Amino acid sequence: MKRTLFGLLALLIAGTLVSCAKRGTGKPRVAFVSNTVSDFWTIAKAGVTDGEKEFGVQCEFRMPAQGNATEQKQIIEDLLVKGVTGIAISPINPANQVDLLNKTADSVNLICMDSDAPSSKRLCYVGTDNYKAGRLAGEEIKKAVPDGGTVVIFVGTLDAQNARERRQGILDAVKGSKVEVIDTLTDNADHTKAKANVEDTLVKHPDIAGLMGLWSYNGPAIAEAVKAAGKQGKVKIVTFDEEAGTLQAVKDEVIFATVVQRPYEFGYQSMRILAALARGEDPGIPKNGIVDTGAQVINKDNVDDFWANLKKLTGKA
Repeated sequence: MKRTLFGLLALLIAGTLVSCAKRGTGKPRVAFVSNTVSDFWTIAKAGVTDGEKEFGVQCEFRMPAQGNATEQKQIIEDLLVKGVTGIAISPINPANQVDLLNKTADSVNLICMDSDAPSSKRLCYVGTDNYKAGRLAGEEIKKAVPDGGTVVIFVGTLDAQNARERRQGILDAVKGSKVEVIDTLTDNADHTKAKANVEDTLVKHPDIAGLMGLWSYNGPAIAEAVKAAGKQGKVKIVTFDEEAGTLQAVKDEVIFATVVQRPYEFGYQSMRILAALARGEDPGIPKNGIVDTGAQVINKDNVDDFWANLKKLTGKA
């Protein structure tokens, strides 16, 4: 009898703790799910860590090792079983993940970050206006090859909303200029394939004028392949994000420019919003449902200052 009463008491206590977390009287448990594994997300994690401390939440930070939608689905299902109150996610394939995202949104507070799924029930999007960022990149490639020429774009997948929007921004920016985008190659977040795609392009198009990478790991992959081919300075490169290999290549003038987002803010703002939602407070979401974290161009003139500030932010020497 005592064991039965003890068991019932334990269940009541567990239920009370879960209920308190959901009502916001305890520390809400939330999650942050990236679209792949890369240094880019370590910057976002710094924002998550600071957000956990400031907004009183506990976050499970997850990165799908294979970078595919199936793995991301498994991660979400695991998080729901664990009882998180909210999830911030970068959907890998938004169009085909709507049902999953909607079911998730029916159970917990769901927001998108980095890559949006506007047709889902997500509560808001935190991140870059990727079309505008794409236009920034397009303007940079026009500066890099003022006499014009052919350009190839590289990215993990065009299923992701951010990839499609960046690409479209580039295409619209170069429209009517002497720059011509002749192909877009995907690598399914396979870093080895990302570099091989560049190597194949340099062989197939020996007179290529420019190469552009839309995801963070594409920058180092392009720079390494171009250097190995002895074409640094001859083939102009414009990329996205601030991986160490990308910033070093900017310093070495192998990469002409990189368009950086603010992944720290992805993490920090996601924690702020999910914490407020868990406690029934106003998260301050704009009417359009978009929390724009902005973007900027990094080139040889400002890379040193940017990199120094980035190291302070992430605590890396």
